[in-house]
Amino acid sequence: MPECQNCGAFVTDAYARVFTPRDVDDPRVCPDCQDRIRDGADVREARSPRDP
Repeated sequence: MPECQNCGAFVTDAYARVFTPRDVDDPRVCPDCQDRIRDGADVREARSPRDP
């Protein structure tokens, strides 16, 4: 099962398929990572708070 590289949370196969490159199985961040966001090829801290 795919999991988030940042927090280790479970993600669905569909989420991983959409948000990862073809040669990568696990996404860099997931919806549970409120303090991190994808920024091009990198992951960075969110500049503004993410309220669920």
